[in-house]
Amino acid sequence: MKEKELRRSLAVLPIGTVMKLTNLSARQIRYYEEQQLVTPKRNEGNRRMYSLNDIDRLLEIRDFLDEGINMAGIKHIYDDEARKKAQKKAQLEKPLTDTDVRKILRDEFMSVSGLARDDEFSFKHNKNF
Repeated sequence: MKEKELRRSLAVLPIGTVMKLTNLSARQIRYYEEQQLVTPKRNEGNRRMYSLNDIDRLLEIRDFLDEGINMAGIKHIYDDEARKKAQKKAQLEKPLTDTDVRKILRDEFMSVSGLARDDEFSFKHNKNF
């Protein structure tokens, strides 16, 4: 994790400060936590502590609500983002096969060469390539 991202993820802000920065009430913030849209850390005294990333998420939730998206829709958006992130991570961890490399090279060649889609069929089936 980059240093900037590490700093943004440090949970150092109490709920009072978060309320001022987001213009949300404590009840709203706790409700979003109940809905598992934001997960603040807890300090030794069991007080909620928020990071800058948490604040960004809360502001984003507020914007979604202002746009008329309901809580189920917001959860769906975040679930999709998490799923895509997990898929991307799994792809990065999976080693490329010879077939994968050939497909990547073929796709790159097609995009660079400017060949039309009609030519793609003949490209795939021409043994000279």
